[in-house]
Amino acid sequence: MPADLSLDGLRFAMVSSTASAVDPHHPTTFEYHQDGRLVWGEYLGDTVTEGRFVGEVAGPEVRISFAHALVSDGSVVRGEAVSRAESDDDGRIRLIEDFLVGDEPHVSVCVQV
Repeated sequence: MPADLSLDGLRFAMVSSTASAVDPHHPTTFEYHQDGRLVWGEYLGDTVTEGRFVGEVAGPEVRISFAHALVSDGSVVRGEAVSRAESDDDGRIRLIEDFLVGDEPHVSVCVQV
């Protein structure tokens, strides 16, 4: 990926996660906004009723803090994440995200839709 990664206005869908099974028919979707290095957005779907993130783009990485409410019981989950941006063969961006919830490490993959 180029060092000047731009995610503004892009939408991504989760395709896999070690934190939970991903519903392929109703995956969590992420909307990105960006101003320079600052990145923020919202997400929902699958196990999430509402989520927000904020952070920065640093070269091919996206570093964020996030919080979301779970569908199952409404509890709020907070954490930190670092995503690596890669290009798919068809030119779409794939984000491979390493994240922590509490002290538990996880990995998810999201693809530009």
